[in-house]
Formats: sequence, C-alpha cells, structure tokens
Amino acid sequence: MDIQVGDILEMKKEHPCGSKKWEVLRVGMDFRLRCAGCGRELILPRRKAEASVRAVRKPECKNG
Repeated sequence: MDIQVGDILEMKKEHPCGSKKWEVLRVGMDFRLRCAGCGRELILPRRKAEASVRAVRKPECKNG
C-alpha cells in the first residue's frame, strides 16, 4: 500500500469523536496519524494501520 506523509486515510471504524478521516504525519515501521475531527494524534504499527484503511486520499496539488 502506497501511503505518503500528507495523505488522508479513511478508516473502517470511527474515532470516538465521530470522524473516520486521519492525516498521515509520519510513515515508517509505525504511522503517526492525526484525527481530522478532534486533532488527537496517535501512533499505530504499520500492519494494523494498513489493515484498518478503507480509502487513501492524496492531497490536491495547488499549483497555478
């Protein structure tokens, strides 16, 4: 799975705040994610994060 920093991940389950979207802050053996709803950050092992992803949305280019 090709996940880069800045991507928005839509997860299978909701965060307790109600949001399913997470921004990727760091990629490696672990992913650091920030909830789009409440701003909480967490670190997930790569295997668990990739298993929980429903869709990956790439950031839009804002060039001229």
